[in-house]
Amino acid sequence: MANQVGTMRAAVVTRYGPPSVVAVQELRRPQPGPRDLLIRVKATSVSSGDARVRARRVPAGMGFLMRLAMGWSGPRQPVLGTECSGVVVAVGADVTRFGVGDAVVAFPGVAMGAHAAFLCVREDGPVARKPEALPWNEAASLLFGGMTALHYLRQKAEVRPGERVLVLGASGAVGAAAVQLAKHAGAEVTAVCSASNAALAKDLGATHVIDYHARDFTKTGGTWDVIMDCVGATDYTRCRPVLASGGRLLRLECGLAGLLAAPFQGRLSGHRVIAGMAAERPEDVAVIVDLVREGAYRAVIDDVMPLARIAEAHARVDSGHKRGSVVVTMEDAA
Repeated sequence: MANQVGTMRAAVVTRYGPPSVVAVQELRRPQPGPRDLLIRVKATSVSSGDARVRARRVPAGMGFLMRLAMGWSGPRQPVLGTECSGVVVAVGADVTRFGVGDAVVAFPGVAMGAHAAFLCVREDGPVARKPEALPWNEAASLLFGGMTALHYLRQKAEVRPGERVLVLGASGAVGAAAVQLAKHAGAEVTAVCSASNAALAKDLGATHVIDYHARDFTKTGGTWDVIMDCVGATDYTRCRPVLASGGRLLRLECGLAGLLAAPFQGRLSGHRVIAGMAAERPEDVAVIVDLVREGAYRAVIDDVMPLARIAEAHARVDSGHKRGSVVVTMEDAA
């Protein structure tokens, strides 16, 4: 059935709930439009974003808005997945930048759809050629963390050489990317994570590591130019004493009240609080891929599972203890 023309296997979520609501089903294969690429997906990831959508797990005050945007009783887009690697197997009549056989990475982002054997993306969208030597699994786990970290550190905080950057949640997909990108920008990086992940954080470029089980970063005597909270662990009130003059607090996860307050907080102290969704710019996919080619950025993989075990992959993400990304392979899923 899976190999019949016009069908594919995909992980489908028709109602919000625990990992067990994810089921592998047969769906119609998408057809490329005039400017589209049809990608046969080699690998994808189950990100924290996928798990939040599946569980309807949202910050305080955002539940009603999420249901309006994403679907009331279940996701309006039942196939989740924000990133993938794969091979172009068909192109639309007006496509000029890619050809059949090209190995690519793609970031459908909030449009999702990557937890399937085939995915359509526009040629001028968030897609780039995969670095030749990069394995499919690593390529599939570059963009969710990398795009998010790049948006906050480069576009919003404008991190400069010599600045001190603290990353809360430094061992997750976004945090691991943030440590690397801050280091590449010339910052002195402090990673906050568990002691078991200290070696990983240092290998990624952190100069200092704080074990959050043993020490409160606000009571270490340190100050930072940028504090990047990847896991919703803090707020401006706590961070204010340890933000340097001109400091920026990046709140990747906060409730509606924090989102509304962010533009006004910190002004009297010379600080900026930045919150909100990360932009999904096609040009940033190219930036991330170039950094990989330069050896300045790499994926961190927690585990690799086949599509048949995707519910288990969601459970691993839900545990809150993954290191980097949980990858799902699509072999025999066409």
